[in-house]
Formats: sequence, C-alpha cells, structure tokens
Amino acid sequence: MGQRTIALREDLYRRLRKEKGADESFSDVIQRLLESRQPSLLKSAGAWGPISEREYRRIRSRLDAIRHGGAVR
Repeated sequence: MGQRTIALREDLYRRLRKEKGADESFSDVIQRLLESRQPSLLKSAGAWGPISEREYRRIRSRLDAIRHGGAVR
C-alpha cells in the first residue's frame, strides 16, 4: 500500500484527531467520514425515471411559485 503526505490546517488536524478512534489510523477516519456522507442530490438525478411533460410543468409551476413567494397548493 502506498503512502501520501498531505498538509492540513491545524484546526482540521485537531478535528480529525478527535474523530479518530483508538484502533483507527487517520486513513481509516477519513474513509469512514467520506463513506458516511449523504449522497449528493446530483447522484440521485433521474433515479425515479422519466416524468411526463404534464408532471414536469406541474413541478416547474410549484418551484416558480416557491421562488417568487406565491402560494403553493
């Protein structure tokens, strides 16, 4: 397994050190934290399949109303 040296700000190093368990390496901590993150919304785009033009217009209308302070039913 290879190694890399990275530079961290002191405050970030302290935060990682607090997250680190007794039996964990810093690599383990970083991996655990990265894997526990919620997936981004973009990764979920299209997960529910295509929508109809009618449904798209309905969603778009609701979003526009929210953005412009209109009432949403």
